[in-house]
Amino acid sequence: MVATLLRLRFLLLRNQLAKHPWQIVAVVLGGLYGLGVLAGVVAILIGLSAAPIELARTVAVLGGSAVVLGWTVLPALTSGIDQTVDPARLAPFPVPLDRLLLALAVSGILGIPGAVTLLASAATALTWWRQPGIAVVALLCGALATVTAVLGSRMLVALASRIAIGRRGREARSTLVLIPLVLLGPIIVVLTGWIREIEDVLPRIAEVLAWTPFGALWAIPSDLAAGQPGRAAAGLAIGLAWLALVIVLWRWGLARALEQPPQEARSGAGREGLGLLGRLPGTPAGAVAARALIYWIRDPRYAQSLVSVPLVPIFVFVYSGFGDDLTPLVWVSPIVAVLLAMSIYTDVSYDSSAFALHLQTGLRGVDDRLGRVLALAAFAVPVTLLLAVGSVALSGSWWMLPGLLGIVTGILLSGFGISSIVSATWVFSVPAPGESPFRSKPGAGFSLMLSTFGTWASVALATLPEVVLAIVGFATGSVVLGWISLLVGLVLGAVVLVLGIRLGGRILDARAPELLTRLRLEH
Repeated sequence: MVATLLRLRFLLLRNQLAKHPWQIVAVVLGGLYGLGVLAGVVAILIGLSAAPIELARTVAVLGGSAVVLGWTVLPALTSGIDQTVDPARLAPFPVPLDRLLLALAVSGILGIPGAVTLLASAATALTWWRQPGIAVVALLCGALATVTAVLGSRMLVALASRIAIGRRGREARSTLVLIPLVLLGPIIVVLTGWIREIEDVLPRIAEVLAWTPFGALWAIPSDLAAGQPGRAAAGLAIGLAWLALVIVLWRWGLARALEQPPQEARSGAGREGLGLLGRLPGTPAGAVAARALIYWIRDPRYAQSLVSVPLVPIFVFVYSGFGDDLTPLVWVSPIVAVLLAMSIYTDVSYDSSAFALHLQTGLRGVDDRLGRVLALAAFAVPVTLLLAVGSVALSGSWWMLPGLLGIVTGILLSGFGISSIVSATWVFSVPAPGESPFRSKPGAGFSLMLSTFGTWASVALATLPEVVLAIVGFATGSVVLGWISLLVGLVLGAVVLVLGIRLGGRILDARAPELLTRLRLEH
């Protein structure tokens, strides 16, 4: 059973890569990146072999605890990323529960994340290479900690499978994990400064974690090296007891999930009226705009673009150095304008098979492009303008407002036009409707990243005149250049917008059947 499930997992991976050859390149590059990170970890662990025992213990316990805690918590928040061996799909088959547990455990450990974690954990033995006996203990403890981490993730997912099953629950989980991921950079900056200030406290934090299930196994080698076998035995007992509890809870949760699969809650009453479809103009473009607005409101995949908007000021404030000068906040609105203007270049890909409705009704491509732009502009324009005015008000830099508005309007209008062309030309591998916003096929993230950079570059070139005029005006204190930048942004942006909608419409008219075929293949 274990061998069969492993073959199934890697067969699905092989078929997915064969279906999308370019993803092989992305997987190879991602693998090389992972090997680079692993090499860095190994170098640090080897360096710790010459460090004092207390320092090696602190680094091992803190790093190991973070790994176990991350493995345990993140998969429950981002359920849906890896559904290659989804237990729900195995429910109809008469597989004994204990065999299924073993198969899923081995499959998780031998997956790419599990294998990388296992190698990094095994490398902790290099810290104690001068003491072969302790190195062997470190190797075994690292392997045991990896098993605990992987099974802990399976356990929590199984227990949480009956909680927040509906769409709103998935949206809440997605938002919970998305916010710290978006803020990862500022968090690291803040934590780095904080750690420097509390450097002397870190050993005490590691000492506390060493008596918890997250850090107990990682502390055992340093305990033996320090001549404290009693404390090492206590850490082993804590680690084994936690692993046993994880297995028991996982078995119970998996049994309940297989015997009583969770069901989506159904609404008891229908909604009256047409909603947004009845409020917007009864034109083809108006219907598309209403449909797109409904997606923006209800689809968690679109929420990723909106969640980042209120977090941009935090980014700018943190990276500007926490100073009293609030002038850097004026760059919040251009950054938000870029994020929002580019958020529709994957619109057709997000439609999936529902894009067939556009073909069946004979919708013109220009109406499709215009409707999607109107839906986005309905909130993107007022949000960015309010941020622009608010930032200059906070910083007291009212003289910068004309140039800032020139940059913002140019980015929005040009971005709308360029995104209209991109989404009509290419289909991207994105999560299907109803899936987790974080689910990604092998290599899809890398190809989407390349397309994002390409779209960024196009928007940057299209807005270069107004941006240069505004920046020169900021540098010289010229308000006149700011007003010229605003005029250029409005005129040039409008030209790019009209050309983008028309050209994107023509491309869509010519390639709509091909796009639909590719959408069906993607999903």
